[in-house]
Amino acid sequence: MSGHSKWHNIQAKKGKADAARGKLFTKIGRELAVAAKGNPNPATNSKLADVIAKAKAANMPNDNIERSIKKAAGELGDKEYKELTYEGYGAGGAAVIVTTLTDNNNRTASDVRSIMSKCGGSLGTTGSVSYMFDNRGLIVVEKTLSEDEIMDMALEAGAEDVVTQEDVYEIYTEPSAFSQVRTYLEGKGLEFLQAEIAMIPQNKIVLDGEKLELFKKMLEKLEENDDVQDVYHNVELPEEEEED
Repeated sequence: MSGHSKWHNIQAKKGKADAARGKLFTKIGRELAVAAKGNPNPATNSKLADVIAKAKAANMPNDNIERSIKKAAGELGDKEYKELTYEGYGAGGAAVIVTTLTDNNNRTASDVRSIMSKCGGSLGTTGSVSYMFDNRGLIVVEKTLSEDEIMDMALEAGAEDVVTQEDVYEIYTEPSAFSQVRTYLEGKGLEFLQAEIAMIPQNKIVLDGEKLELFKKMLEKLEENDDVQDVYHNVELPEEEEED
C-alpha cells in the first residue's frame, strides 16, 4: 500500500498500529487466496509464489499465509473475486491508481468514486493517468552487501537496475522477469523488505496546505476500504509523514 517506491513510506506503513497491520494482512490474505485458487502449490504457481514473497516481506506470519491459501479451497467457495483497477486524480491534480479485488464491481466503483470526490479528487477513465507510471517489479533489501555485490547479483538474476537509497537497495525488474529475479535472490539468501510488482511514478509532485491534507485523507480512506488492495500515486509526501 506504499503508493510508490520510497522506503521511508513502506517503513511507515509497517510501523502503524496493530489494527492497520491487521488490515494489511487481511488484504494480502485475500490476494493469497485468490492466487491459490485452482493451484495452491507455489512450486508450480508462480503468481502464488510472488504473493507469498510479498506477504513475507510485510512480516505476515506463516500461519496466516497458510490459512489464507487454504481459504482458496474453502471459504472462498463459489465467490469470484475480480481484479479491477481505477485511475483518477487526487487534490491538486495528483495522479492516483487504485487496484482492487472485489466480488461486487458496482459497490467498489461507487466506494472509490465517493472517497475520491469527497477528498477533492475525481475518478478518471482507463488510461487517464497510468501513462505517468511504469509497471515494474520492485524488490527492496537491506544494505548487507556492497553496492558492487548487489549490482552484480541483481544483474545476474535478470534485474534491470539497482537504486541505492540511504538504508536500502531497490532492485527493479521487468514484470515478466520478477518471479525469476525474486527466486534467484531468495536462493542467494537475501531477505526482502518489499517484493511486489508495482506502479512506479515517472515524476512526483509536491502538495502543501489544504491540498496535502485532503490528499492524505483520501489515501487513508482508500486504504481503509476492504476491496482496495494497493494505492499508487505521484505525490512526494513530507519526510515527517514518511518516517512516523
